[in-house]
Amino acid sequence: MPDPFIVVLITAPTQQVGENIARLLVERKLAACVNILPAVRSIYSWKDAIQSDEEVLLLVKSRADLFADRLLPAVKAAHPYEVPEILALPILMGSPDYLDWIAAETFTA
Repeated sequence: MPDPFIVVLITAPTQQVGENIARLLVERKLAACVNILPAVRSIYSWKDAIQSDEEVLLLVKSRADLFADRLLPAVKAAHPYEVPEILALPILMGSPDYLDWIAAETFTA
């Protein structure tokens, strides 16, 4: 069985867009918590050109079973980028109390 908890990395073009996505995820119980890190410099290749942009980085604490069917579509619908960065990383270990809190604060069927 895969690890049940994940951290999702999402970049956004502005603080306001990041806050909108964060609030949407927490309100819909797709995330227990979202940290927003300001002033991330991203250098990347897009449409055959090297880009350099200031963005914000969202650190989303959630559950793996919510990612594909709920969290990913919600972020894509709310995000202004054509191809937004949405990467899920497993949480291999953590404080049991914190992991229990993530489970309690996220969507259950």
